[in-house]
Amino acid sequence: MNQLELTDILKNAFSEDIGMGDLTTNSVFPESQLGKGIYTAKADGVVAGLQIIEVGYQMIDPSAEVVFHKQDGNLVRKGEKIAEVKASVRALLTGERVILNLIQHLGGIATATQEVIKLLDDNTITITDTRKTLPGLRSIQKYAVRCGGGKNHRFRLDDGVMIKDNHIKAAGSITKALEKVRAEIGHMVKIEIETENKAQVQEAVEAGADVIMLDNRSPQEVKELVKLIPDEIIVEVSGGITPQNISGYKGCGVDVISLGWLTHSVKALDISFNLE
Repeated sequence: MNQLELTDILKNAFSEDIGMGDLTTNSVFPESQLGKGIYTAKADGVVAGLQIIEVGYQMIDPSAEVVFHKQDGNLVRKGEKIAEVKASVRALLTGERVILNLIQHLGGIATATQEVIKLLDDNTITITDTRKTLPGLRSIQKYAVRCGGGKNHRFRLDDGVMIKDNHIKAAGSITKALEKVRAEIGHMVKIEIETENKAQVQEAVEAGADVIMLDNRSPQEVKELVKLIPDEIIVEVSGGITPQNISGYKGCGVDVISLGWLTHSVKALDISFNLE
């Protein structure tokens, strides 16, 4: 996890949540009162983003000390301790909500990622995320995917070329869009084409795509379409794939399955924070 980006995320989050100060906590507890808080799992899952606890509390109280019982990517069982924090009571309570929100969300992503990898049960296919992330949180959401055993699709629009349906419509065809791209980009950049039918797959192959995405295709459709694609072209499938149907894609012949819901709509991992 990039600490510079994490610091910026936490700074913005604390600014939004704390404002001019925690009226409740600051009224009840003197600045000098010290305490200890414990983060505990309330459900089974995979933890991610635990650095947020240490970096977050030390931003509020530089003397804060954290002892971790789990590391990112570890499986945690309900009732197990994740981390203990010693700091001023003011810091412990003021930082609690922001830190919990983030580590629960990232734990949910890591847990969901590991679950779908197990459900797919095919180590020839890589599970990745997409750019369907929450603004400002992309770097840590994608980090959580890696903690769960997945990999990352492109981070930004300048990572690689992805010619989608609207690009194709506006350009006139896959071939025309790819020709324009080839004339502009350098040799280090890969080109991915999103396809929706057999004709588009054939055109993408003939045009020289590096990656072909099969969009919203059933497992049986995927198995038929991959027969048209040479081995040197990476094949990705995306759209409509859920924990309920992902096992059907086992052995379908693709290289990558990308899942937008991994980052935009997962259930948070239930974690509690309590003063000792």
